[in-house]
Amino acid sequence: MLRLHEIRLPLDHPPEALQAALTERLGAPALGFTVVRRGYDARNPRRIILSYTLDVEVDDEAALLARGGPAMRQAPDMRYRFVAAAPEGLEERPVVVGTGPCGLFAGLILAQSGFRPIILDRGKQVRERTKDTWDLWRRGILHPESNVQFGEGGAGTFSDGKLHSQIRDPFFFGRKVLEEFVKAGAPEEILYVSKPHIGTFRLVQMVEAMRDTIEGLGGEYRFGHRVDGLEIDEARRVSGVVLQTGERIATRHVVLAIGHSARDTFEMLHAQGVAMTAKPFSIGVRIEHPQSLIDAQRFGPHAGHPMLGAADYRLVHHAKNGRSVYSFCMCPGGTVVAAASEEGRLVTNGMSQYSRNERNANAGIVVGITPEDYPGGPLAGIAFQRHWEERAFLAGGSTYAAPAQRVGDFLAGRASTHLGEVAPSYRPGVTPTDLSTCLPDFAVAAIREALPAFDRDIPGFSLGDAVMTGVETRTSSPVRIERGEDCQSLSVAGLFPAGEGAGYAGGILSAAVDGIRVAEAVALAMTDGGPVRSSGRHSETPIY
Repeated sequence: MLRLHEIRLPLDHPPEALQAALTERLGAPALGFTVVRRGYDARNPRRIILSYTLDVEVDDEAALLARGGPAMRQAPDMRYRFVAAAPEGLEERPVVVGTGPCGLFAGLILAQSGFRPIILDRGKQVRERTKDTWDLWRRGILHPESNVQFGEGGAGTFSDGKLHSQIRDPFFFGRKVLEEFVKAGAPEEILYVSKPHIGTFRLVQMVEAMRDTIEGLGGEYRFGHRVDGLEIDEARRVSGVVLQTGERIATRHVVLAIGHSARDTFEMLHAQGVAMTAKPFSIGVRIEHPQSLIDAQRFGPHAGHPMLGAADYRLVHHAKNGRSVYSFCMCPGGTVVAAASEEGRLVTNGMSQYSRNERNANAGIVVGITPEDYPGGPLAGIAFQRHWEERAFLAGGSTYAAPAQRVGDFLAGRASTHLGEVAPSYRPGVTPTDLSTCLPDFAVAAIREALPAFDRDIPGFSLGDAVMTGVETRTSSPVRIERGEDCQSLSVAGLFPAGEGAGYAGGILSAAVDGIRVAEAVALAMTDGGPVRSSGRHSETPIY
């Protein structure tokens, strides 16, 4: 197979045009082809171009490669290959802590390799968790162990379900993730569209289907099981985990896929001497505009075209005070959601369904911060987050209503007393106020400078009636749990920090990919298989 890049065609090309363009590029008919990627170039909204990457079957690959140029090469082999299989009669079982994307794929790979993992989550199964989450959104009642952050599926379940990432992926783990999602019920288009997404409702069904797969392979789920301690022997090797009930589970291999909001778990790990450092993250607000405004500015006369869907954006501004301001987790046609996990603290996030057909577009507008902004050790970032979440809770009226402000008022430096034409989507409701009381002064100054700059990229972005809702603090983990090349903790052997909570991912796809990588490390450690991936890829067939 050959891989051809940059097959460019007009947005409304007829189906046969792709075959004709391929024949022209090759100088001969192809025996067959598969679309590997389809993206679009909307830099000129009046002339939007579709761009295809194709894997092509031909008669004489060598001759075509010799004259093909940089846009043609041998198609890579993207099949997943397992690195190890559980030895027959192996009694020990690895433990995976957390069922977000990282824990889900760590558990899946271990189960497919025959290791029968035990998978723990402090929260509930995804459908029960969804009911608890709606309690906060509809009635202002928070369930501290079952919410947007905690429970089956992780924080990504209540998001836009984005499945693209800029990580290096030399072994095509991302392809394995997408293929498993398709098996679990995701639309096949996620295998080739340039910005795949799923949406919350589909994610719920897929998470359940993947749980069934893991259990069918001998894996075991235990919900409502919070890990409150590790058992560590004199050689500084993990020998088990201790649950909040006092129950002990013996194991020498623990995957920590705890997510970025498991603050009490970070505190426990730090107290037990697990090596960790404070890391950068970001803080800001959610901003909402009419989706029709974003569509019109991005797609011009093609706004609403079914091939394009709802328009998104990605914006960056470097402010005079040295801060970077950027859009984060943009949700076309979505809603702003209550994402608190601790009583008396308020957090926002963005979510959308697969259809992306809600009235508003929303995104985080956040400012990068570093440990220099919150000195005091590995857990200082958590204290920083909590401080501003408490300020937001108070500013909203201490009911989980969120503080909100019109963009025009924010730029003018005055509190909002009412909202305008853009209706906020956050539930259980918003309180018009002054968001500058909910953010550090440097962040307020940087965002005030950035919004007019963003307006030059997307006219109307600093629309006076656009709504800002605070606060966004959970952009990524505030800590990094240190690990080596073998994916094990630098201070506790057999402990495998993984995913976004440990500081090694950001988003569904990268967290799932890290889960695969760590699962391979566990499989090799349990079979004396040597360092991660040093022995190459092995079996193409999972162990069923």
